[in-house]
Amino acid sequence: MAYRIQIFGIRRLIGLALLGTLLAAFSLRPARAEAPPAVLDAEAVPHLAAEGRVGYRRFLQQATPRAFALAPDGSWGWAAAQPDMAATEARALQICAQWGGKECRIYARDLAVVWNGDVRAPGTPPGEVFAAGPGWTLLPDARFLWRGPGRAHGAYVWAHGRAAGGQDSRGSQPQPHVRVFNNAGWDVFRFDRDPMTDETDTAAGWLRAALRELRKRGYTRLVAAGQSRGGWNALQALSEPGLADAVVAVAPAAHGARGSPAWAWALQDLRRVVATARSPAARVAVVTFAGDEFDPDPAGRAAILRGLAARTEALLFLDRPAGLSGHGGGAEAGFTQRYGECLLEFVEGGPGCEEAADRLVAGSAPLAGAMAVGGMLPTPAAMKASPRTR
Repeated sequence: MAYRIQIFGIRRLIGLALLGTLLAAFSLRPARAEAPPAVLDAEAVPHLAAEGRVGYRRFLQQATPRAFALAPDGSWGWAAAQPDMAATEARALQICAQWGGKECRIYARDLAVVWNGDVRAPGTPPGEVFAAGPGWTLLPDARFLWRGPGRAHGAYVWAHGRAAGGQDSRGSQPQPHVRVFNNAGWDVFRFDRDPMTDETDTAAGWLRAALRELRKRGYTRLVAAGQSRGGWNALQALSEPGLADAVVAVAPAAHGARGSPAWAWALQDLRRVVATARSPAARVAVVTFAGDEFDPDPAGRAAILRGLAARTEALLFLDRPAGLSGHGGGAEAGFTQRYGECLLEFVEGGPGCEEAADRLVAGSAPLAGAMAVGGMLPTPAAMKASPRTR
């Protein structure tokens, strides 16, 4: 805990030799906590009943563009990821009005509160590239709240996948669960790669260089994370001890979709990634999904991935959770609602996802029933978006 020291009228009373003792014994008090960005304060939103505050907190997990509309009678609605902000605001206002709202207005837009013309916007990240090389860049994502290395809990580095057909994924927005980390105080960086030079092992070296740079910049905690090829590269970062404090690998893959000739050696390559992991202090979360067209052998890969438990501090393995499927399962709203908070808890040192996963601690055996999530979580129907949202 940080403390602020106050000294009152002691200069003439004591010698310098006693000053440190008195300060330590009598005049320490906790420093005032820094106020969170206005947009994160669900309790400050006027007019809302309890249900509305739940809705507002769900709004805070959405991708941008996003808007939350509110009426003096307590009606509300939000919208996100429409073609542009104008369409997003129009949709939010429409939903608010459909629920009986009179005089609906926009309360929050993206990261800012804009109620009654009082715009309360958070700080923005510096307009700079933190690290770069031929074919890659590491930069703060301006669509997320920014604190900086002296104030953030740490840096969450998101690596996108490598799209089929050479599509350029640079600039793509990280998956929604990353918002949970950002709202809790983590700065978010994108690890962008040029598809023309984005080869698996080469990109792993780039990512390690990016993480080293963030250490130099003053970040004391680093999460290497990503989806598909980005998740695979995040796992490869475990080969350097002390580089990443945690890894979040969502549907990690590096051998193409169903029918790819590279599937013939996919399991062998995964064994190599696990065997070269040398990060005994790192906490690792891996997520796989049923029906993933980039997964050549779900059971075989699961058995290999469990080997990370013996080579890291702890492994949280969400192995084909019920109700979520496909290579893009991590982008679904249900994934963030179900697992966002527990992933954060796990990365920050807690157990995380107590009822939801095959959790392995270093050196332990797999839990019986790795699919124990079935029947213990909301059904897909129960997790469908509210009519108030889109």
